[in-house]
Amino acid sequence: MAERKLDVIVATDCGSTTTKAIMIERKSDGYRQTFRGEAPTTVEAPFEDVTQGVLNAMQELEELSGRKIIDWKALEDPKRDPTVLPFITPADGNDGVDIYISTSSAGGGLQMMVAGVVKAMTGESAQRAALGGGAIVMDILASNDGRLPHERIERIRRLRPDMILLSGGVDGGTTKHVAEMAELIAAADPRPRLGHSFQLPVIYAGNKDAKDEVEIAFQRRDEKKQVVIGKDGKPEEMVALFPVPNLRPTLEEENLMPARAKIQDLFEEHVMAQAPGYDKLLKWVGAPVMPTPAAMGYIIQTIATLNKMNVVGVDIGGATTDVFSSYEVETSPGVEERLFNRSVSANLGMSYSISNVMAEAGWENVMRWVPFDVNEQELRDAIKNKMIRPTTIPQALRSLVIEQALAREALRLSFDQHKLLATGLKGVQRVKSLDEAFAGAAEEDTFIRMMNLDLLVGSGGVLSHAPRRNQTMHMLIDAFQPEGFTFLGVDSIFMMPHLGVLAQVNGDAAQQVFDRDCMVYLGTVVAAKGTARFGDPCFDYAIKFDDGTEESGSMKFGEMKLFADFTVGAEATVTVKPAKKFDLGEGMGKEVTKKVRGGVVGLVLDSRGRKIALNTDDAERRRQLLKWGEEMRSLASIEG
Repeated sequence: MAERKLDVIVATDCGSTTTKAIMIERKSDGYRQTFRGEAPTTVEAPFEDVTQGVLNAMQELEELSGRKIIDWKALEDPKRDPTVLPFITPADGNDGVDIYISTSSAGGGLQMMVAGVVKAMTGESAQRAALGGGAIVMDILASNDGRLPHERIERIRRLRPDMILLSGGVDGGTTKHVAEMAELIAAADPRPRLGHSFQLPVIYAGNKDAKDEVEIAFQRRDEKKQVVIGKDGKPEEMVALFPVPNLRPTLEEENLMPARAKIQDLFEEHVMAQAPGYDKLLKWVGAPVMPTPAAMGYIIQTIATLNKMNVVGVDIGGATTDVFSSYEVETSPGVEERLFNRSVSANLGMSYSISNVMAEAGWENVMRWVPFDVNEQELRDAIKNKMIRPTTIPQALRSLVIEQALAREALRLSFDQHKLLATGLKGVQRVKSLDEAFAGAAEEDTFIRMMNLDLLVGSGGVLSHAPRRNQTMHMLIDAFQPEGFTFLGVDSIFMMPHLGVLAQVNGDAAQQVFDRDCMVYLGTVVAAKGTARFGDPCFDYAIKFDDGTEESGSMKFGEMKLFADFTVGAEATVTVKPAKKFDLGEGMGKEVTKKVRGGVVGLVLDSRGRKIALNTDDAERRRQLLKWGEEMRSLASIEG
């Protein structure tokens, strides 16, 4: 797509509770994000018109920027066509904008069910396609999922998804099983969650030879099981069926992009069109409206591809935690491919789902990050208060430490779930390398190797709005446990979804704003993989900073060290020589030299091992945590 010449861009993200608007302007040094406004989302009563929230957010942008964006007089004309663009366009001096774009997760976002013949094969491929398309996957149906047919039918009727993705079989293989799955879905006579006057979209991405049988399965039948013929003389369809190329054309091949593209098309054309006011919004935008998670995934993919990096991103919200990864992977001998994956931990969040974090992680895992004694009942009461008052924020350091301990566990659990999804194709036989043969069982199946990770990006309230950026970096290191040399960043004001949709219109603008205004660069962490006794030698280091100064020393097992003066824009050459039991990227005991970048926190040396070693004695563990917190400057009071 040819990039459009744009001087003034406005973008909104219509969230479930808040509509966030930003303005991006072309300056002498390139594109910059200049102003931000927000307003409550207005999908529900009494407004029931999403565009009202958009206009309210735009009004705040106008007040802050002094730029006239909306033609308010024309908007108030009772004879005005409500679908006509209300924006003053194109930009001229201090009036107007060149384009308006938007993402949306209002109304609960995109909710899907997926179906495959074998859960661990076509079922997982369908799940990856749906997640990459920006959906929350409500359930995976498969012929071997352990449920009886009537249980699956009842599940479809009860969940009422926005759409269903059906896959199964390789091209040229048997058609029987995928046709049976289609018949089961048809038996449920599924109804969409939004809208009552349109058919539920069903995307068929299975064996191409079974397409005709699937179409027959979705033909409406009367009480005598006879096909109902419509007024046009053609069989009536129970669903709106959309065939796309097979997700698994062969056992060794996965083709997700056609299904993902169709999911996003249908989200805009069918699902969003049913929500109040979206018919107007769809006519206002200068590019297709994207589901918020899909837009965030797209910007991560764009940044990873442009910079040829392996990237992991996380967005931790109140109800869900999304994890994204874009990795260059050797899919077959001598063949490398960039693989993108997204996972949604729908039960792990920091307000509405915070009780689930406690339940899944367990009391001991949460408390291992807290450097003081906490009564279990006190913690449970605090969690319940957060659930019923989700917008509250900690007012005392003690409460903040507990919340950030819960955040570490929510992030860890979500990343563990993501790695289970970011795997090679099931059912494919392949020869493992010697390194893979000796890899740990947990790491064996996933293609995410922390030693190969270049950039770790955090987003969401608990990370973006932590009182100190040092706390954000500390949480990300503890939760994701990066290995070797890894650069860390955090989304400043939850701008990444806006940039995701912008990247489809103007990639340069999205890249420039991402680098300059969206991403707060925290710094680099150098972490050794391995384990030993506390106090044993871990690695020696020598650092040559770009200002000519040098630092050298030794790290013992169980220590952290922060170079806080290593700020944004600074570079240094770091040489590390690990002990025999440790690896920093070149193998056990092998020296590594790399260029590193600074950030608002600085350069962190981490010799706590992987997995991070915590003392089993409570008193010693608390002393450890306090020492690490003091070194990272993450335990300073909110006031100080």
